[in-house]
Amino acid sequence: MAGDGDSSRGVYMISVAAELAGMHPQTLRIYESRGLITPQRSAKNTRLYSEEDVRRLQRIQELTTELGMNLAGVQRVFELEQEMDRMRRRMRNLERQAEQVREELSDELDRVRRSFKAELVPYQPPEQALVPPQSRQGAVRVRISRPGR
Repeated sequence: MAGDGDSSRGVYMISVAAELAGMHPQTLRIYESRGLITPQRSAKNTRLYSEEDVRRLQRIQELTTELGMNLAGVQRVFELEQEMDRMRRRMRNLERQAEQVREELSDELDRVRRSFKAELVPYQPPEQALVPPQSRQGAVRVRISRPGR
């Protein structure tokens, strides 16, 4: 179709778009009046259809002829497809945010683990303790302060 890569630019007059979509030009006018398609307009108010418009017209044709939908059903399908696209974009954004939070939490957990590593002493059963349990009676407790607290 159009060779410039912009599939949303209106380049086809109604007769060409109708032929590409496999329908009569009057059908395109009906679809426009029902709000199913919105062609661009030239400076002289001529309808200009894009590649996206032609694909949409082909989709309307598929839904009406192959699946037997009426135009109200086609409109509802398009609305639901738009809603699904919005939800997919929102889901991707939420997944990115969740991954970012997961990374931040992992980094924070690593930082906390490193800060406690020097303060933690592995447990030793009483019989292997450096100071035997009987001599702990007069033990003195020493408070350990952590930097930043």
